Amino acid sequence: MKRYLLYFLLIVAAFSACKKEDDPIFDKSPDERLNETLAKYQQAMVNAPYGWKLLVYPSGVPNSVFSFYCRFNDANRVTMFSDFDAATSVELKESSYRLKALQQPALLFDTYSYIHLLCDPDGSVNGGAYGLGLSSDFEFSLDGIAGDSILLTGRLHNSKAYMVKATQQEQEAYTSLQRNRAFENIARFLTYFKRITVSGTQYEIKANIYAHTITFSWKDANGSTQEVQVGFYYTPTGIALSPAFTDGATTIASLDGIAWNQNTQTLKGNAGSSSFTISGFARPLSVDSTAAQRWWQQGLDQEYWVSLYGFHVNGVEDAYQVTTLPDYYFMGYWPKFGTSGGSPYDLLGFVTQTGDQQPALSYGPAFNPAFKTDGRVTFTYLGDLGTYPPETAPIAKTISKLIDANGFYLVQTGPKRYDMVSARDGKAWITWER
Repeated sequence: MKRYLLYFLLIVAAFSACKKEDDPIFDKSPDERLNETLAKYQQAMVNAPYGWKLLVYPSGVPNSVFSFYCRFNDANRVTMFSDFDAATSVELKESSYRLKALQQPALLFDTYSYIHLLCDPDGSVNGGAYGLGLSSDFEFSLDGIAGDSILLTGRLHNSKAYMVKATQQEQEAYTSLQRNRAFENIARFLTYFKRITVSGTQYEIKANIYAHTITFSWKDANGSTQEVQVGFYYTPTGIALSPAFTDGATTIASLDGIAWNQNTQTLKGNAGSSSFTISGFARPLSVDSTAAQRWWQQGLDQEYWVSLYGFHVNGVEDAYQVTTLPDYYFMGYWPKFGTSGGSPYDLLGFVTQTGDQQPALSYGPAFNPAFKTDGRVTFTYLGDLGTYPPETAPIAKTISKLIDANGFYLVQTGPKRYDMVSARDGKAWITWER
């Protein structure tokens, strides 16, 4: 009898244990909890009284950032402005959006909108790579709500983004089309080198208007060259830097009240409580003394450099009209192309292409480069190879510029990209790339 009683108690205990394991941890199912989370996001997005500012950081362009102003309604429609270009900043666009459970809560911009411009696979739309655009996203995982902000991550390219509630003043500025895109005029400077002066301190800056980045370079107290790149986006009063640029006690978070003066070639405005001026200069603030030799050696290692448009002079692209040469394909620079009298020479070659034929190196002038201790390179004209076309003006003007006794500074702008800038006045340059 005792044995049967023991078996009975063991069976009861086993059933009790199974029942405890089956008890739900939550009082609602996963789908119910997920739907409640989506409803929470929907309510937050729709009920923001003055809309949202949305910042997107495309993963394909380091440090880049683009801004949007969005209003969401409960019918899954969103209206927006963007700082992508001048048109999108003043033309209100409506499209659709969805909140959906995709392993985690997600915000989908499911019809073409300004958000899609950054990831359009047509590189001509955004200046990005064909097939990828800027490697941005239009579907985002919702990572949480922090105060007045919603954090997001792109589902395909992991682009970071966040939405922050707009203020009434910001909403009024957007809806009344208050815009200041004067910073775009930095592309109209005739000089290649530009410096911003804030509170008596100078920094050289390179602005990429299309990628929304600014690179600051300067010499520190030890004489070492420092360089920092940050993103920027347009605001109703100018631009904001994200993150803010900081050098010791100097912080530049935004440039406001920006005004362009064509006559003086300057941009002026306010950087916080200080004023700023951006001016053009003939030479870099800090010369890269080995850049010219690196450019030449890299060209030798990879056989040649390519320039599609030749020299940019006084604000004019293809100033010498090399692209008008018969069957022009590109202009190249070949270090140590050949020898003459036992001495090596470089070739500035003009490559042509007709119909379906393979590109051919047709003609060009030969040079001897000389590298100066101050970082410049100069060129001596040696003669010509091949037969020139009847109209030689584009070639003659290019030769004349190259043999300027002042020479050129080389500025490396990428792993396989250099700008060669006239040391005479900084108003002429040519881009070499592979």
